[in-house]
Amino acid sequence: MMQVKSIYCKASSIIFAVAFVVSSSATFAESGSVVASKRDALTGNICDKPSRLSEQYKDANCDLLADKPSDLSSLRNPETLVWAYTPIEDPVIYAELFKPFTRYLASCVGRQIVYYPVQSEKAQVKAFAKGRLHFAGFATGATVSAVEIAAAHPFAAKGTADGIRSYRLISIVRAESSFEDLKDLTGYRVAHTTDKSNSGNHAARYFFPEQGLKVDIDYKPIMSGGHSQSILGVLNGDYDMAAVASDVFERMVDRGSVNLHDFRIIYESPLFPTSSFVLAHDLDEALSTLLKTCFFNFRFPAEMSAEFQGDNQFLPINYESDWQAVRDIIGAKK
Repeated sequence: MMQVKSIYCKASSIIFAVAFVVSSSATFAESGSVVASKRDALTGNICDKPSRLSEQYKDANCDLLADKPSDLSSLRNPETLVWAYTPIEDPVIYAELFKPFTRYLASCVGRQIVYYPVQSEKAQVKAFAKGRLHFAGFATGATVSAVEIAAAHPFAAKGTADGIRSYRLISIVRAESSFEDLKDLTGYRVAHTTDKSNSGNHAARYFFPEQGLKVDIDYKPIMSGGHSQSILGVLNGDYDMAAVASDVFERMVDRGSVNLHDFRIIYESPLFPTSSFVLAHDLDEALSTLLKTCFFNFRFPAEMSAEFQGDNQFLPINYESDWQAVRDIIGAKK
């Protein structure tokens, strides 16, 4: 087993977040969101943190999440619920892996649950924004897009009794290559994953320059389409280096998809929280509460726990505090 996994604790999230505080004028270009101070409708106070929600959403209580519709008749309470998990690897893998959970959830909420295997993070965010998904599991970076563009409400993450799962951005090269430091990759083929990925794009753009490798100047990122594609691309010689998530790399090693000894890790970032699970902001309140209860009462079967490095349950998260560092990195201007 590789020694790259860690449990994310609340204390470390506060320390990590302080290092990445940026100006409130920073914007996330892709979201098309508005960055402006919001006045709390109840107290009249200006929110400490700017809202980056799309214009059609409000954040009266300053929690960085879209408020529920004021018209209760517009809340959704469907008999069939559709969900999807982030396509950081082959969607078929997760469709099979989550079957026991999907069956459990159908029994727990008393409704039909349909798992929809999306093909990209961008497609997943779009489907959520269009109301085609009622809840979902989003990758770390895509969680921010889902909140700001699609009004997602993050509420849970995978973990154990010790805390939620965390991971790192790692830079991998072939074991026999001559590369020792990131600065050695100037002018070479470097893979990122997708534009919405935290470890596969945003964090690389944030951290690599301080290591002597400037994105878009020293190299032009090649978007592979996903972490598994980047890892296999390095193995097959398509890329000289790839920025990927440590937990995905570890799962591929544990699964036997790749051999650890074929790679070297030449850079590791600080820790990030893992993928989040979110609810649509306009679900019926009783349904939202029931879904959360069912999530938190579920215990992963052995195969699912093994695939997720020993995680065995869903734990509550707070988007405002737990995702602060991720938001700061995405919003930073380098």
